Amino acid sequence: MRVDQFDFELPNERIALRPARPRDAARMLVVRPGQTPELSDKGVRDLPALLEPGDALVFNDTKVIPAQLEGKRIRGDIEAGISVTLHLRSAADRWKAFVRPAKKLQIDDLVVFEGNGARLTATVREKADGGEVLLVFDCSGPDLDVAIAQVGHIPLPPYIAQKRGEDEQDRQDYQTIFAEKDGAVAAPTAGLHFTPELLEAIKARGIEMHRVTLHVGAGTFLPVKADDTNDHKMHAEWGEVSGETAAALQAVKARGNKVVSIGTTSLRILESAAQETGTIAPFADETSIFITPGYKFKAIDALMTNFHLPRSTLFMLVSALSGLETMRAAYQHAIDTEYRFYSYGDASLLFPDASQDAPS
Repeated sequence: MRVDQFDFELPNERIALRPARPRDAARMLVVRPGQTPELSDKGVRDLPALLEPGDALVFNDTKVIPAQLEGKRIRGDIEAGISVTLHLRSAADRWKAFVRPAKKLQIDDLVVFEGNGARLTATVREKADGGEVLLVFDCSGPDLDVAIAQVGHIPLPPYIAQKRGEDEQDRQDYQTIFAEKDGAVAAPTAGLHFTPELLEAIKARGIEMHRVTLHVGAGTFLPVKADDTNDHKMHAEWGEVSGETAAALQAVKARGNKVVSIGTTSLRILESAAQETGTIAPFADETSIFITPGYKFKAIDALMTNFHLPRSTLFMLVSALSGLETMRAAYQHAIDTEYRFYSYGDASLLFPDASQDAPS
């Protein structure tokens, strides 16, 4: 499909720079596709009442690490500033990363990062297109994790970072209450809306809650530069669906209840784990799944997610689920009624379009 089909105009003032307080006070647009799409203005706290006892919510338990590193490239007597965003760990002592500026960086260059009394060095071992490099660090495992935490910064999305700097509040705001497993460089933002009080209401309604892991990579921030979706390459991210979770979700589906993904990251790992038959199998691997209109969903029955960037892979994903024209109408409604967009913004609860737009 043409990428420009997923474009729309968003007024700058609709971009949220801080989350709602409390988190579950955010608004939520409920979208039910049909010949005339049904759009209902609700709140995140309405979620339990919008689902049935026996349904299941699936959360991503990844934890954001301070993956934004500012350092110096050293080559002989020459030093130059460099900005690094880690996006995929490939071994105990190495990360794939996006760097700026990338053109002058060479294989075997030394990069030094300092902060909070710590010093971390890395060597450039590989260089790929799009500013991606492989960095091999001078320490590994837990020691590397500690060093990154000392010298790194929370990698706020560009549309926030361009307006204000990261502060201590972001270290709390940009983590979900499910965050347990270090590895993400971006938050699974739908999960940011949940509070202990909301979880109690969900439990009281008889709705199951399960967890999966997808370590969100910096590729989630990259614009789609291709003119056609067939020409866009997704960067790989590591994820896991345990055998216990897979079996529990299969039981939910078998009795006719809904599996509701909380966020596009949970959705992508579940769809990566799903077999062609619709069975959800255990999974622990990298995935570069790219979902566009015409995709047949196998694992999930609904999606709660935030509002996404124009021309982004995530707007393509929600259009695949609920239909492109439905989502264009929903986003226009959200803009007109002053919903807050992006990572710290409001939510939507999306149900599938039975007809699903055919690819063109």
